[in-house]
Amino acid sequence: MTAPTHPLQVRDYRLIWLARFINTLGTTAMVVVIGAQTYQLSRIQYGMNEAQASFMLGLLGLAQFVPFLLLTPVAGVLADRMDRRFVAAGSCLVDLLIAASLAFANATGILTLPILFTLAAAYGAARVFMGPAMSAITPNVVPADLLPKAIAISSVAWQSAAVLGPALGGLLLASSDALPYMFSASMLAFGVIALLAIRHRAPPAAAKEPPLKLMADGAKFVWHERFLLGCVSLDLFAVLLGGATAMLPAFAYDVLHVGDFGLGVMRAAPALGAVLVATWLGFRPITREVGAKMLWAVAAYGLATLIFGLSTNYLLSLAMLAVLGAADSISVFIRNTLVQINTPDDKRGRVSSISGLAISASNELGEMQSGLAAALLGPVAAVALGGVGAIVVTALWAWRFPELRRAKTFAPQYRQKEDVS
Repeated sequence: MTAPTHPLQVRDYRLIWLARFINTLGTTAMVVVIGAQTYQLSRIQYGMNEAQASFMLGLLGLAQFVPFLLLTPVAGVLADRMDRRFVAAGSCLVDLLIAASLAFANATGILTLPILFTLAAAYGAARVFMGPAMSAITPNVVPADLLPKAIAISSVAWQSAAVLGPALGGLLLASSDALPYMFSASMLAFGVIALLAIRHRAPPAAAKEPPLKLMADGAKFVWHERFLLGCVSLDLFAVLLGGATAMLPAFAYDVLHVGDFGLGVMRAAPALGAVLVATWLGFRPITREVGAKMLWAVAAYGLATLIFGLSTNYLLSLAMLAVLGAADSISVFIRNTLVQINTPDDKRGRVSSISGLAISASNELGEMQSGLAAALLGPVAAVALGGVGAIVVTALWAWRFPELRRAKTFAPQYRQKEDVS
């Protein structure tokens, strides 16, 4: 039997790709509607002004992050000790139940902010288990030399679904409050089936160690590996300051005045830019000067966020959202590949969970930070200053972690050090 020359020639990888696409399609359609309904209920049902409703969007992000923070150590251990297919499928099933509950609440007219916040927190709890399991199983089903291409193609699945999901969510929301959640539930059901159809069983290499020791070992590994710490923390602090997506409902309804469907298009724009870049990377993955390109991509993300925050033209705003999505796609591709290749297999679940925590912290705490800044300064100033902050963070990390600048290829960094010496 000939060795595969492309990740999509591997049956289990195709199922992982399909599951990632379907899950992302369902969850992004659901999340954009949760944000929109939080803003609308705050303004209409609770009589809040623009700044107060923006702050509620920040609290919504915090509600998703708290369970993510608390459960991250557990999720990493489970991904290293249990069958990763079942961990991911269980997470997808919880998301399905959340979507079904929101569909019921909207259809019966009982939807309130407490219900939205509670189910958003449940979504955060489910998502913490999905990321480590999916990330850790991919290196087990494709050869090591195909891993960079596999990660790029996985990004295509995620980003293309993230283009369609928010647009479909906004479009369906304009027709019916319950319809987008019904769509999400149906997609997530297919996601569970795809995950359970994966045949590969990765042995739980760390199964004999006590859970608390496994958690501590994973954290120590990242803390003492400066290169991994720099990769993970760069995304954490840059996106924490530069996140604009939490404020999109405020921009759609009160700055650009484009309504529900316009909000869906705005939520899809970053993913559209990302999927175009991810598709290109699937054919021509970055292989040289990877560290410097990652830093430049994060700086471009900050600049696009700044311009978006200051824009009052809908088309320019969409263009900047696409640019920041494209820049983020490059950064994520390089960072994920570096983290996976520089992590031993028996620690991949835990390291992926820590990386996922940093991503969640940057997204959800970034939403909280943006909401608080918007309550004090207004959404425009909050987003613009966040873009400046992301640029400053990139410059600081380039100075503080020279290992990032010096990373020439995706080869494990200790090998590069030996080559230099």
